[in-house]
Amino acid sequence: MGGRVRAFAVRTTGLVEELRQRHDTWPTATAAMGRTLTAGAMMGAMLKGEEKLTIQVQGDGPIGKIVVDANARGEVRGYVDEPHIHLPSNSQGKLDVAGAVGREGYLHVTKDLGLKEPYRGSVPIISGELGEDFTYYFAVSEQTPSAVGLGVLVAPDNSVIVSGGFIIQLLPGLSDEEITVIEQAVGAMPPVTSLLDQGLELEEMLRWLLPDVEILEHMDIKFQCKCSHERVEQTLVSLGKSELQQLIDEDGKTEVVCHFCNEAYSFNKDELQQILEQAIH
Repeated sequence: MGGRVRAFAVRTTGLVEELRQRHDTWPTATAAMGRTLTAGAMMGAMLKGEEKLTIQVQGDGPIGKIVVDANARGEVRGYVDEPHIHLPSNSQGKLDVAGAVGREGYLHVTKDLGLKEPYRGSVPIISGELGEDFTYYFAVSEQTPSAVGLGVLVAPDNSVIVSGGFIIQLLPGLSDEEITVIEQAVGAMPPVTSLLDQGLELEEMLRWLLPDVEILEHMDIKFQCKCSHERVEQTLVSLGKSELQQLIDEDGKTEVVCHFCNEAYSFNKDELQQILEQAIH
């Protein structure tokens, strides 16, 4: 298509399985989190240098909020408010992601592009299945007609069999005929999880949609959290003197759990006393 189509494909099986284990997500929550992580990994790959983004899916379903952070280096992390959500299958016999996410609410994307103000884009949730919601986000918020396919296949033991997706973006200069050909290919394509489960490579999946695709770059993606004992300590310092004194007086210890990786950081009375002194100075 002469450089007038941009395409991304990603396999996120290991990433989603790691987060499933960390957060003990049940199947429908795993699928919702996994689809959002998959979109986030590809949207991170669209960035450059030190740029990063945060996706928040805030629907009216029982899962609550889904939050994903990603950057241009392939580092991704995420969580859901309510990991223990599993609903009966939908009418197609698939995991009912829309039921978990909800069909009312918003998809928010915040990009830190190194400018004074971050870029913020928001669109209403239109289906809750997430693939359609990200398609709508690109069309409305970034004015880029796109097709987004996202899928997570979960085993009976709750582990992730395969997870992945694609984003096809139509750039200026395509003829109506070329757009129709791509739309028909996307419409005829089997679910992403079926193709990955059959052992299809990512390049083969893209060729299904764009036969003359040229691969320009490969990138590894991995789970990466930025939390540390020192960072949590700084958060405690920011609580202020009275709240810290209250922790020391009432419990004599505290434990802080990171939302993103579920790592727990414990502080005993002596450590809290030292943090209190930092807060005073």
